[in-house]
Amino acid sequence: MNLPLAHAFPDSVDVLVVGNGPVGASLAALLGRHGIETLVVDKLHDVLLIPRAIALDNEALRILQLAGLAEDAFEKIVIPEVRMHCPIVGQFGRANTSGSLDGHPKLVTFYQPDLERTLRAQCQRFDHVTSLGGLELLNLTQDAQGVEAELRTEDGTIHRIRARYLVGADGASSKARSLIGQDFRGHSYTEDWLIVDARGREKDAIDHVEFLCDHRRPTPHMPAPGGRERWEFMLKRGETREQMEDAGHIARLLEKWIPPEQLEIERKAVYRFHARCCERFQNGRVFLIGDAAHITPPFVGQGLVAGLRDAANLAWKLAWVLKGRATPGILDSYDQERRPHAQEMIALAKLMGRMVMPRNAPIAMLVHGLMRLTQTIPPLRRHFEELDIKPKNIFKQGLFMPAGRGQRLRRGGLFPQGLVRLDDGSITLSDMALGDNLVLVGLGIDPRASLTAELCQQWEKHGGSYLHIGLHGQRRGNITPFVEDIGQALLTCAPAGSLAVVRPDRIVMHEGIQTMARQLVQESLQLLER
Repeated sequence: MNLPLAHAFPDSVDVLVVGNGPVGASLAALLGRHGIETLVVDKLHDVLLIPRAIALDNEALRILQLAGLAEDAFEKIVIPEVRMHCPIVGQFGRANTSGSLDGHPKLVTFYQPDLERTLRAQCQRFDHVTSLGGLELLNLTQDAQGVEAELRTEDGTIHRIRARYLVGADGASSKARSLIGQDFRGHSYTEDWLIVDARGREKDAIDHVEFLCDHRRPTPHMPAPGGRERWEFMLKRGETREQMEDAGHIARLLEKWIPPEQLEIERKAVYRFHARCCERFQNGRVFLIGDAAHITPPFVGQGLVAGLRDAANLAWKLAWVLKGRATPGILDSYDQERRPHAQEMIALAKLMGRMVMPRNAPIAMLVHGLMRLTQTIPPLRRHFEELDIKPKNIFKQGLFMPAGRGQRLRRGGLFPQGLVRLDDGSITLSDMALGDNLVLVGLGIDPRASLTAELCQQWEKHGGSYLHIGLHGQRRGNITPFVEDIGQALLTCAPAGSLAVVRPDRIVMHEGIQTMARQLVQESLQLLER
């Protein structure tokens, strides 16, 4: 719901989300799917009509699917490759982003205002999710039962609200972060960048992403939906914001791509990129997600993606605690799981930044020349081209059973997604069949076959359900929910007859062979009660 403040401001809620950008709205939509009373507040009433983030990967698209967004919910451009070019040594790097992983394209560009509108519309579908603009967080206090937040309206009126939990999704200058004493660690780049978005490029925009790694003026360049195209120009020493944002100067920067008379600038702004991360993403009943917790330089397109991972990881854990399905101790695993991976992504972005921004010609020749040499060594070329350099979203510790060696299906890693056929003959992605529960999945077997009625009852009480994944052409033989693996992506992820416990965020909590069914369920339930 999105109602006038006088009618909609509650005295208390389960979760108060501060910040209604794409990360905060995604968290609210995920909480809405779990039936959690949620209030989202933001200083602004409407979506900012300027593009900011521009890239999403297959994991981000899968999380948006989890939040309820259909494949065509917002416009995207599929990016087949990313090229890195140096004027001294030529093209020295390439990433193959064609094809799909887990049911989604590996890399797309998008228009952020479209995504934000879509997410806010999704939130409005839930009666227990309310969004309010014109509210600023001033202060918060915590006790054993919850958080009291002090909010100020545009006319200066102060409202106080009780929440069981508060989530700061209020961006890089987060008030929530400062109120819990979590200063950023990391450094700001000394380089400023001019971001230019042009429109009217339907027929002329490139179809891929390119990094022009010229030490004199590094320039990333990419297309975006709606006939848009983006360039990012690093400022030289002595150049000012006013000089760079001058229309005539921008026209000269872009004249190799666009004749000045055809240039339609949609947005121009100078930014300084940051690489920062909090010491902890949680303080008691207050959590930080997205840019409030970590800021990633844009060189690998993972800034918004990391925030969406935060939202997916935290939402179901809050829901399970609030519904009494798990003890509050599981919430500690949010920081435990998400912070190391966010730090790894920041480190990768910084590495890529050094490739994009060589300080001088000798360094460019050395770094880019070495990178070009790796293209002649097939294993190294594949490592970079197939994005193996990107840190895998596999946790080292957290809310899952410790992993053994030699497993194809990794505990603490993502369960794959593929095309499946339902009982009614319809074809969909397998996450739709998993639903919003904690699922005991049988790969070629009925996951309930070895469980007692008492254990099934206990499993279902804690939000557990079941899914039998069978061969293409096989039919259900019992009452357990059943799908056919027509995409051949699921049954190949583990030996035949395996079981897996899959969390609502699609992370594998536990796995094993059929004879371990009781053990898998019992140990997973113990994790929820830690």
